[in-house]
Amino acid sequence: MGYQVPHKVGDRVGVGCFVDSCRKCGPCLGGLEQYCVEGPTLTYNGVERDGQTRTQGGYSNKIVADENYVLRIPDNLPMDRTAPLLCAGITMYSPLMHWKAGPGKKVGIIGLGGLGHMGVKIAHALDAEVSVLSHSLKKQDEAKKMGADKFYATTSSDQESFEKLKGYFDLIINTLSVEIDWNRYLNLLTLDGTMVVVGLPENETPLGAASLINARRSLAGSVIGGIRETQAMLDFCSKHNIASDIELLQIQKVNEAYPRVVKSDVRYRFVIDTKSLD
Repeated sequence: MGYQVPHKVGDRVGVGCFVDSCRKCGPCLGGLEQYCVEGPTLTYNGVERDGQTRTQGGYSNKIVADENYVLRIPDNLPMDRTAPLLCAGITMYSPLMHWKAGPGKKVGIIGLGGLGHMGVKIAHALDAEVSVLSHSLKKQDEAKKMGADKFYATTSSDQESFEKLKGYFDLIINTLSVEIDWNRYLNLLTLDGTMVVVGLPENETPLGAASLINARRSLAGSVIGGIRETQAMLDFCSKHNIASDIELLQIQKVNEAYPRVVKSDVRYRFVIDTKSLD
C-alpha cells in the first residue's frame, strides 16, 4: 500500500475494465477515461503505458493497481454479484444517465442478457417506464421481476409489435452483439429520440438515412464509464439494492461454461470464484 493511498488494508475494493489512461487528454481530464484519446489501458490483455508490458487481467487472487483506478465497493453489496457491475452495470448506467432516463421517459432495452438485465434494473430504479424488446417471450416473467413494465417479442417476422410501438420510445439501448435491422428499431423512437448501441456486432450494420431524418432521431454509441461515474453507479446500486444476477463458477468448470456463454444460456453473468484458484 503506497503513501497517501485513499484505501486501507481490509477495504472492499474493485478494479474495472481499465487500469490506466493517459491522464492528460480532454476526456481523461473530464473524468471520461474510457474515451481516452490515446486509449485506456485495458485490464485484460491490454498494454501498459510503457507500450510493452501486458496487463494480466483479474482472474487471480491478487492484482496490483494504481489507486486512481480502484473503486470502493459499498458494504451492502455482495462481492460476487457486484463484480459484473464494473462492466455490465456501468455499461448500462452511463447511457441511461447521459440521455436522462427518468420519470416520464419511455426506455426500451433490446435484449435481456448480461447487459440488458442490468439496464432493466437501473432504468426501473430511475423511475423510467422500461420495456424489454426480445426475440421471444421466454424471459418475460424474469424481466417483470427485475422491474420491466412491458415486454415485447420483436422477431424479424413480427410486424405487429413494430407497428404498435412506432414512435413510442424516448430512448432505446441496443445491447446485442449480433446483427439486427437497426432501421426497424430506430422507427420505434419518438421525435428527438435516441438509440444507443452498446453491443459490438462482428459485421457492419446497414443504416438508412430516412430512419433518422424523418423524426430528427439520433443514433449513438456508448462504452462503459469513467472512474467517477463508475463509483457513482456503485453508490446508486447500493442505495437501490441492485446487483447482477449471476451463476458462481469454479475456475475448473470454465471449459464447461464457455459453450453456454456462446449459446446465451447464462442467468445472467458467470462469475469465477477466485477461492477456487487456490
